[in-house]
Amino acid sequence: MTSRRLPALLAGLALVASCSGGPEPSAPVGTIPARNATEAALLPEFADALPAMDPDTFQRLLGQLQGTPVVVNFWGEWCPPCHEEMPRLVAAHREFGDQVQFVGVDVLDSRTQAKAFMEKFGMTFPSVFDVSDAIKTPLGLYGQPVTAFFRADGSLEFAYTGPIADKILRRHLEAIVG
Repeated sequence: MTSRRLPALLAGLALVASCSGGPEPSAPVGTIPARNATEAALLPEFADALPAMDPDTFQRLLGQLQGTPVVVNFWGEWCPPCHEEMPRLVAAHREFGDQVQFVGVDVLDSRTQAKAFMEKFGMTFPSVFDVSDAIKTPLGLYGQPVTAFFRADGSLEFAYTGPIADKILRRHLEAIVG
């Protein structure tokens, strides 16, 4: 190697070494801290993180939440009845969110649409992303929106299809809280 090429080679190696100084710190996947009633490995810490889930992963999440009552709401930005009911769910979460774990399941949306919906309604309970609407059927749930109430032991207490009325929402929240 000539003496002229050595400085260029050393400068190139120094540049490569400075660029490969380890992995970049991960940016948060969400911006809205979730207000959760419990902790679980699969439960998002950010309300708008929207991790993708399939039916098996969602069943594992429900299993991790046993010991805490759970409300699961299936929603989509594209769904007018979901827009109608979400203010009631957000208010119920404000009131019961320390005793009941609320989980949203966003279906058939893009993450951009879903995050805009969550911001519009001030949702602070976490949602997961189900782009193909595959999670509901194994739970025996159909339609949109759907709200399911699970007791602390994991058993289904009640499911409602359509925009849930405040009276029905409160009755079943009180039933699973005990």
